[in-house]
Amino acid sequence: MVTVSDLIEYLNTLAPFALQEDYDNSGLQLGNPDVTITGVLICLDVTSEVIAEAIEKRCNVVLSHHPMFFRPVRSINYNKDTGRIIQHAIKNNINVVAFHTNFDNQFPGLNQFLAQALGLLNVRVLKPLQHKLMKLVTFCPVSHADKVRTALFSAGAGHIGNYDSCSFNVVGFGTFRALEGSNPYVGQLNELHKESEERIEVIFPSHILGSLLDAMIKAHPYEEVAYDVYPLVNTYPGAGSGIIGDLPESLAVVPFIGRLKEVLGVNHLKVSAGFKKQEIKRIAICGGSGGFLITDAIRAGAEALITAEIKYHDFSDFGSQILLVDAGHYETEIHGFHQLRSLLIEKFPNFAVHFSETGRNPIMYI
Repeated sequence: MVTVSDLIEYLNTLAPFALQEDYDNSGLQLGNPDVTITGVLICLDVTSEVIAEAIEKRCNVVLSHHPMFFRPVRSINYNKDTGRIIQHAIKNNINVVAFHTNFDNQFPGLNQFLAQALGLLNVRVLKPLQHKLMKLVTFCPVSHADKVRTALFSAGAGHIGNYDSCSFNVVGFGTFRALEGSNPYVGQLNELHKESEERIEVIFPSHILGSLLDAMIKAHPYEEVAYDVYPLVNTYPGAGSGIIGDLPESLAVVPFIGRLKEVLGVNHLKVSAGFKKQEIKRIAICGGSGGFLITDAIRAGAEALITAEIKYHDFSDFGSQILLVDAGHYETEIHGFHQLRSLLIEKFPNFAVHFSETGRNPIMYI
């Protein structure tokens, strides 16, 4: 049997919840993590219609992109939309899980759909996160250095760009005296011992700290493991805002816009009128509201930025430097969740995973 907690744990392997923005509230919104899942309904926004659809399709989990609660709830009024949604969900034992900016920030993640559909190459994070990396330093007998190193790598440490198993190692000696009540691996009680040891340094994303320490301690022969953990200011290339990549070859602007419309399934796009370049190759993408990345995209050499909710003055100020494409918030996010559905179906074949038929774009084009 698969529980809500199992689903959340799997989602955490796809895009760790620790990568969500400070303002966000991804994770369990409502429900019981120990409940067995009967079905999952995927949507972008939790509405009364979505909850009703979940009940009809016998799905006791609604997996949404946008959280039900961005800020503390001061009251639940059943006469208001949010209150009615909460009441309806609780009454019918519907569990609600949000998978928001951690999925946006993860690489590969939400933005990967457009990158793949457009055939982008050399795809990477546009604006990597900071303060998400740490360094672990530990010391162990030379005889066990390979075992400890391997355990650290297997637990997710030692990734730098397109390299893995990265570490720095130096041999020296450590000293210690085993006191009463200890059970030393080497040395004698109450005698100062000098042991040939290897210092091992590895870099790792901060969200795996707990599991990394567990793996290290399990592989280490000492009763008391000596280690240091340092926070780093390095950027983390494994997660961040937006992505950037290159088309296989330069493409004229009009055919590019036509291809993008086809991929997104739309008839209209807002584009910067002041862009005069005839062909483009380097493309930046940020599903949802990504106007804050315009200057980052320009600095990275992007000739186009596909996102949503671009401000009027941004079109005016930057439209001649980069092709700004406002493709819509819903339109730039929805396809990534179709891909997520495929992953869930593959991972959990013992229950149905539906994509909502009632969860529609709240914006209408006339």
